[in-house]
Amino acid sequence: MSPEKIDRTKGKLPQKEKGSLNPIPAQSIEEQRRLQLERLAASFRLFSLYGFDEGLAGHITLRDPEFSDHFWVNPLGMNFAHICVSDLLLVKEDGKIIQGDRPINPAAFYIHSSIHKARPDVNSAAHAHSIYGRTFSALGKMLDPITQDASMFFQEQSIYADYGGVAFEKEEGAAIAKALGDNRTVILQNHGLLTTGSNVDIAAWLFIAMDKCCQSQLIAEAAGEPTIIPEETALHAKAQAGSDMVLWASFQPLYDLIYQISPDFLD
Repeated sequence: MSPEKIDRTKGKLPQKEKGSLNPIPAQSIEEQRRLQLERLAASFRLFSLYGFDEGLAGHITLRDPEFSDHFWVNPLGMNFAHICVSDLLLVKEDGKIIQGDRPINPAAFYIHSSIHKARPDVNSAAHAHSIYGRTFSALGKMLDPITQDASMFFQEQSIYADYGGVAFEKEEGAAIAKALGDNRTVILQNHGLLTTGSNVDIAAWLFIAMDKCCQSQLIAEAAGEPTIIPEETALHAKAQAGSDMVLWASFQPLYDLIYQISPDFLD
């Protein structure tokens, strides 16, 4: 289960195979795992760059491409700015750490294990206590389609309104997964945001974009009464900018940026 480091693949467009997104073709399951772990480590570096890391809070997971009941996650108490591929933990859905020598955040395990179990289509999930996300979550409502970017989340979000403290219990994680339902994102009231995707690139990009949309709506509502985009137009905009292909592509400039800033995440 210890994949060897391989050369980084760049400049390839996503490919569709049997209806599923295969962004970077791999020649073996080991290569596929390595490439996905690189995206996961890069996402933590980007979350640090955006200021999403705070204390022990925040986690991003990746379902292992070979063992569907295993997922990769960041270790407890490690700053996002320092996370490398070699630091990531492989955890089985029963909580056993298969690879890695550091502890796992209990909240990360209970939330993400429940989501990965409930949603076979979700291969990655991201959660952090970003300032705009957690501020907007206190309003107890969903994002409105007030901009082209916000339309991406139209009818793709839900609210988990039964905040019960830090998710240190299986029941809390299961309740969050139930609230997510079939949506891509869920606003955890009085807590923060959680986004999902068929791969790490999509889940991470959606979180970054959603936090910015929270900021945008907070500013717009402070200034006045935002104009809501009509439903038909919002759905059209979402179809244009919210496909897996476009979401994956939107993450690639950020991946290239973090690769230039701190390429040691590949270690």
